[in-house]
Amino acid sequence: MIEAQELTKRYGRTTAVDRLTFTIRPGHVTGFLGPNGSGKSTTLRLVLGLNAADSGRVTVDGRALREHRRGLRHVGASLDANDAHGGRSARDHLAALACSNGLSRRRVGDVLAEVGLESAARRRIGGFSLGMKQRLGIAGALLGDPPVLIFDEPFNGLDAAGIVWIRGLFRRLAAEGRTVFVSSHLLSEMAQLADRLVVIGRGALIADETVEEFAARGAAPSASLEDVFMELTADRLDHRAGDTK
Repeated sequence: MIEAQELTKRYGRTTAVDRLTFTIRPGHVTGFLGPNGSGKSTTLRLVLGLNAADSGRVTVDGRALREHRRGLRHVGASLDANDAHGGRSARDHLAALACSNGLSRRRVGDVLAEVGLESAARRRIGGFSLGMKQRLGIAGALLGDPPVLIFDEPFNGLDAAGIVWIRGLFRRLAAEGRTVFVSSHLLSEMAQLADRLVVIGRGALIADETVEEFAARGAAPSASLEDVFMELTADRLDHRAGDTK
């Protein structure tokens, strides 16, 4: 599982992540929600060791990710669909990841088939649509068959069929006992996918609970999840603004 304790990250005078504490457990799809600029991507980069925290600690199965050898066997992640080199083929991109992590090249064909890119394996990534790049990023995350999976805005660029596919994939991975942590600003999508929600605003924790518990925060019987989300995040942003005055 993923555990963050009092995690803090600043850039100059801006606090991107503010004493953030949460636990992401296996066997669930956990949605990671917050407005644009709320610190979601920074938090994920801290989990993966791509940025260093100013204070606090974040671990995967009790250890910082950098302490796990051959990281793709422990955590698979897709943070940016445009990360892959456009001049490489999908197969070559995944083969390089496999080689650097001591994985069998046979996994490349397996994950390409899993994400529906088998027929595009030899095409250059630069010619891919955003939806195809998302699928390739997911293939890279699955390459080491890891117990922990992290995705940042994986719905971007996917058509309706792709969204149905990704919901089924994430639910299956969680049902296998994996930890699935999905960042998104689309609450409506998380309502259909996630079991639990971690919600932040300006880097600070707003909620860490089941979808049902989050929905029950609505005062009016007709309140939607979007209504609850907007009210809670607005309250948090107002509170933080008052703190800085």
